Order: sequence, then C-alpha cells, then structure tokens
Amino acid sequence: MPAPRLVVGITGASGAVYGVRLLQRARELGLQTHLIATPAGVLNAYHELGLSRGELEALADHAYAPGDVGACVASGSFDTAAMVVAPCSMKTLAAVAHGLADNLLTRAADVTLKERRRLVLMVRETPLNLAHLRNMTAATEMGAIIFPPLPAFYHRPQTVAEIVDDGVERVLALLQATGAAPREWRGLQLKP
Repeated sequence: MPAPRLVVGITGASGAVYGVRLLQRARELGLQTHLIATPAGVLNAYHELGLSRGELEALADHAYAPGDVGACVASGSFDTAAMVVAPCSMKTLAAVAHGLADNLLTRAADVTLKERRRLVLMVRETPLNLAHLRNMTAATEMGAIIFPPLPAFYHRPQTVAEIVDDGVERVLALLQATGAAPREWRGLQLKP
C-alpha cells in the first residue's frame, strides 16, 4: 500500500520552522511529502533557519516551483490525503479564500478544497484586520481549517522547539496521521 501523500506549502510569513518540522515529522511517520515553497517562503527559511532552497527541498520527497502549474499536485486526479500551508501568509490566505489559483501552491489548495480533502492553513499575522478575518471566514466556509500556530502554555513548554512540536503534532492529529502524538490536556492539577 503506498504511503499517504501530504502536500506542504511554505509561504513568506514568519514561522518557516513549522513547515520544516512538519516535513521532518511527516517523513518520520512515513507520509510522502510534496513541497511547494514560494520565493518568499524560501527567503524566510534562509533568514529564520539558515536553510538554502536545496536544503529545504531535501526535506521533502518531491518539491515543485510555484510556477510549475503542470505538476501532479495541480490535479484532483492525483490523490493526496491533505494539504498544509505552514506558515500561511495573508496573501496566500486571500488567494485561497477567493479561488485565485494563480500559482501551484494556490492551485493545489484549490484542488484540495474542490476534492473535499483537508486543507490546513497555519496563518501567521497579528494584529488581524477585517480583510484577514473575512478571508479566514471565507476559507472556513469552503472547508479549510484555519490553524494559527498559537502556543499552548498549559503544558509548560521550556523551549521554542517544544512549542513548535506541539503545534505540528496537533496538525498531524487533525490530518488523522498514524503516529501523531499531540499532548493531551489532563485537567488542572491544583494544590490542596
């Protein structure tokens, strides 16, 4: 049985570490990954993590340029389990919300929605303006899952890596990936 296919988009919003860690965990879990990194996404991966385009693409099983609209992930006949855009810029969110399949990343997102597959958008921006909020609503109404990578402090994370891992594991659990290991809330432990 072939490995489930996961499309991963990395855009120019801050937080390239989420896309990188998602690719690493997907490989550990045996998912086949298809990466589309925008030019701004590659720039951010270099700025934030010191990764070149080649190093970033080596984390995926397959990598495509955003202009490669003839790639397999541009068609609904190419069966994928899901797509995650991590991080997702407000520009990409707007394109998805308005059906502007103007590059391979937004086309793959459009295909994911039309085929009724899971599309998770790890949107990164703050504060949010009305256009951002309306685009999130529109994308949600079409079936996307808006997943800002907000840290959960109730597990008392000690490092940035723990915060990132928690977000990535929660996304993998949303995708129902076998082996996803999100930390479970066990309730408050109050002193007597």
